[in-house]
Amino acid sequence: MAKQQFKAESKKLLDMMINSIYTHKEIFLRELISNASDAIDKRHFKSLTDTTLIPESGYEIRLSVDKDARQLTLSDNGIGMTQEELENNLGVIAKSGSLDFKTENAEQQNGEDMDIIGQFGVGFYSAFMVSSKVRVVTKACGSEQAYAWESDGADGYSIEPCEKATCGTDIILTIKENKEEGDDYDSYLTDYRLSSIVKKYSDYIRYPIKMLMQRSKMKPRPEDAPEDYQPEYETVYEDETLNSMVPLWKKAKKDVTDEEYNSFYMEKYMDWQAPARVMHVKTEGVSTYTAMMFIPKQPPFDYYTKNFEKGLQLYASGVLIMDKCADLLPDYFSFVRGLVDSADLSLNISREILQHDRQLKSIAKSLEKKIKSELLKMLKEDREAYDAFWKNFGIQIKVGAYANYGADKEKLRDLLMFYSANEQKMITLDEYVEKMPEGQKDIYYAAGESIERLAQLPQAEQVRNHGYDILYLTDEVDEFCLQQIMEHKEKKFQSISSGDLDLTTEEEKKAAEEQSTKNKPMFDLMKEALGGKVEEVRVSSRLLTYPVCLSSTGNLTLEMEKVLNSLPNADKVAAKRVLEINSTHPIFQTLCGLYESDQEKLKQYTSLLYNQALLIEGMPIDDPAEFSNAICGLMAQ
Repeated sequence: MAKQQFKAESKKLLDMMINSIYTHKEIFLRELISNASDAIDKRHFKSLTDTTLIPESGYEIRLSVDKDARQLTLSDNGIGMTQEELENNLGVIAKSGSLDFKTENAEQQNGEDMDIIGQFGVGFYSAFMVSSKVRVVTKACGSEQAYAWESDGADGYSIEPCEKATCGTDIILTIKENKEEGDDYDSYLTDYRLSSIVKKYSDYIRYPIKMLMQRSKMKPRPEDAPEDYQPEYETVYEDETLNSMVPLWKKAKKDVTDEEYNSFYMEKYMDWQAPARVMHVKTEGVSTYTAMMFIPKQPPFDYYTKNFEKGLQLYASGVLIMDKCADLLPDYFSFVRGLVDSADLSLNISREILQHDRQLKSIAKSLEKKIKSELLKMLKEDREAYDAFWKNFGIQIKVGAYANYGADKEKLRDLLMFYSANEQKMITLDEYVEKMPEGQKDIYYAAGESIERLAQLPQAEQVRNHGYDILYLTDEVDEFCLQQIMEHKEKKFQSISSGDLDLTTEEEKKAAEEQSTKNKPMFDLMKEALGGKVEEVRVSSRLLTYPVCLSSTGNLTLEMEKVLNSLPNADKVAAKRVLEINSTHPIFQTLCGLYESDQEKLKQYTSLLYNQALLIEGMPIDDPAEFSNAICGLMAQ
């Protein structure tokens, strides 16, 4: 038969599809197996009303290799195609026989949706990514005549009658030669590579995918073998089923044991530990899907690096579409591993790129709620497990509450935990508020490098003296997170080092104001001596026994200044610093005396006090050598 031309601007479309649409060449096998599964689905559907269509040997898909001829054959005993169907399905690119079949038989389905994988009719042509020629031999069930479709690319195709004993389809690919460095076409003629591709993409196709696999087998020991006989091995070929066929996630939850969940997770995600939590979800309705998700006990080695890729595996009716679909998980739940299987997703012609449609967003939203619900359940029912989870992944939740100007803070606030000075352990914001003494107005916190350093801050003295708890924030994101949340249950977050904590009596306030007014000239001189390093020097209303501390005014705290200035290539920022002096400490009287008798020494003392306050805050001093010399100078007097 003369060669016919493809329709629908075939050459341009076929070239684009082969060179652009598919990311990995190995995808061709997934597409052909999915088409074979569709063909068997159609035959099975027809057999419900015509039992003569049921094959005696059972449904199967088979792979076979002829290395000498460089041919890979994929055979199925599905519905097969007539000459007209060959012309319509393979002669018109982007013509879907599966979609037409589904549409034509909609009325016979009694409201049940047929699970047909192929929808767009383009996957077949992915075979040309690895093949110099493709031959399709097919015989439709109920037909006496078989036909062969053959093409070597976009130049066209031919269809002619041929011989085939049984109904079904054989796709014979003539695999390309390796011509350039990096070509791996030869690997598609090895049973190991083909088996691994099937396992990766088509492990859960519902029909057995069979192949003769090369194995090394020990020969039987001869009866007269000597004592020093060495076992001999021979190469044999054994028929093996390459796919497992029944996805664990499609089983009812009650039928899956903890051991099966753990084994599945540890094998699939290469983790040496069982997961901390398993979520097995099946939903129907607006979002119809099955999901199996796991919360690991430990983060992957690259979790907190730029190389880590979040995402769940995405399947369509058991066929792997994407290995990591990032759109299914928000960043703050990026630690979750698992998969989603849905037959309702709108896929583009390559099955690799998801359209960002309402269905995908609906699934993602549903998964997010499930993950949060599971974490809250862990928090309530297994606090020890949640504490361990928080130690490993809590920073990701805090970043999520802070990111995007706090857009997700309401979703995450109930999951947040911080270290309690009173409890000496991690607590939730709810737990802090529940234990607040009567009269406490704010939630107090201190931010710094370590719990030990924060416990020694002079500013904490007054808060603890009132019996109030303090949240110690030791991760760099912590204070940014709380400032973004702003308040919890109508209790504002208040840094113990910022502003007026309003923890003094009216008498104490009045006394501090009088002292500040009385000593304003001295404080102005001290501010001048510091050369613009502080906004103000004043009497402290927060110090009880310590002589001095640094506080800040405005939204930028001292700890935030330190964090922001530590970032690479960041513009330097400065908090509005205030040097606070304890008027009840002996040093204050010394300062007042120096103001009257030796203002130059007062300036030296001011510098020393400022540097001491910096060291207490865990901040670097401007000139360590000068500070050391000043100390030594005082000691020598």
